[in-house]
Amino acid sequence: MDLVAGTTERRARSDYTGGVYGSMLAASVVIGAGGLGSFPRLQLVLLLLVTGVVFWFAHVHAQLFGTRLAQQPLDRRVVWQVCRDEWPIVNAAVPPAVAVAVSPLLGLDLAGTVWLALSVAVAGQVGWSVAAARRAGASAGMVAGTAAVNLLLGLLIVVFKILVTH
Repeated sequence: MDLVAGTTERRARSDYTGGVYGSMLAASVVIGAGGLGSFPRLQLVLLLLVTGVVFWFAHVHAQLFGTRLAQQPLDRRVVWQVCRDEWPIVNAAVPPAVAVAVSPLLGLDLAGTVWLALSVAVAGQVGWSVAAARRAGASAGMVAGTAAVNLLLGLLIVVFKILVTH
């Protein structure tokens, strides 16, 4: 393995951009569904998971037929690598979906369910950004900075939810 390929592989393993993006996507799905009124929880769980998979597929497609195709021929190894690299988009949808699924056990009504799922999605967004920064070897200041930026972005989504529902 040459030095450039090794560096690229290490960077891909520490790149959780898809997780941050997927968490923001999940928060947006929760807001959109929560603003529509009453709906079954199972519908929101499925909407979160299916949306994550569809966006994962879109990102895989964009990587394979965008930048990757211009740089190297496609083979099974490249396809699986891209699928794996983009999988955090789907992973990020799971915790909010689980939050929705367990909300009846917590005695939450629809509004409580939406707030729980939204909180979990924002926490995931911050968590993914911190994990990415730490795995990339960022300084403590940079880790705190990325956490703060992602928390601010998450809070903007929360403000949007408040504006949409009031």
